Amino acid sequence: MLKYIVKRFFLMILTIFIIATLTFFLMNAIPGSPFNEEKTSNAVVQQNLEKHFNLDKPLPVQYVLYLKSIITFDFGPSIKQPTETVNSLLGRGFPISAELGIWTILVALISGITLGVVAALRHNKLIDYTAMTIAVLGISIPNFVLATLVIQVIAVDLKLLPAATWNSPQHMILPIIALATGPMAIIARLTRSSMLETLTQDYIKTARAKGLSPFKIVVKHALRNALMPVVTILGTLLAGVLTGTFVIEKIFAIPGMGKYFVQGINQRDYPVIMGTTVFYSTFLVMMLFLVDIMYGVLDPRIKLHKKGGE
Repeated sequence: MLKYIVKRFFLMILTIFIIATLTFFLMNAIPGSPFNEEKTSNAVVQQNLEKHFNLDKPLPVQYVLYLKSIITFDFGPSIKQPTETVNSLLGRGFPISAELGIWTILVALISGITLGVVAALRHNKLIDYTAMTIAVLGISIPNFVLATLVIQVIAVDLKLLPAATWNSPQHMILPIIALATGPMAIIARLTRSSMLETLTQDYIKTARAKGLSPFKIVVKHALRNALMPVVTILGTLLAGVLTGTFVIEKIFAIPGMGKYFVQGINQRDYPVIMGTTVFYSTFLVMMLFLVDIMYGVLDPRIKLHKKGGE
């Protein structure tokens, strides 16, 4: 298991390096300069600005400085907001985005697993059909469309919840619903199909023959193995939630990282774009690394395979 973790760790470092490198060269491949739209057309002023942000140096030198900023976690000042550093923007925006993402994943996991288990236990009954109908709708409707619908119906028409910003728990409900519905539907369908297969296994029949309570059979014996497909896809769901927060934050006027990332793209603010991309990529790859470890903990066969096969 230790060898498996070490291998995944170095793979994580390599992935981050590749993403950082691609981000740097893709940004520099875009024609023009961040200062092309400045009010002043003075060439001397523009040269001084480029010198201040190291944009006048050769590309290999810029690349080395960029890698150094990643290692030291100091992404420098924002080009378009000189009084702000990229680190300060990350420090201000990421906690909000992380809070939104964590609550979204928790809601999606709890509701999706519950819905899937109940549907499997009531297979081919009304509750099963209802749960799967909800799951199909959740997968079919994009989160930005769902966000618009819940704002219109719940916030505008019914006036039950506020429509925008991030000032109280009430403001969190609609964005979480918009983001969590899709992952919840996927988790529900996976849990249902996996539970149906698990409940037919011989060890479940043996547990029933021993007289174990249905609760112990489902929770202690069946659910652990049924969750393996959910754990497998959890990394992909995390990626979807993280990228989806940018759109949802824009719709609900949430002052998270999506706001600064979109502003950075519109303003060609290279440090903000590259810093945000690398930061989010690192966070996501670390989450995938933890999912890999969790997968190995839940499935002992992975430990045996890695020990014997490698």
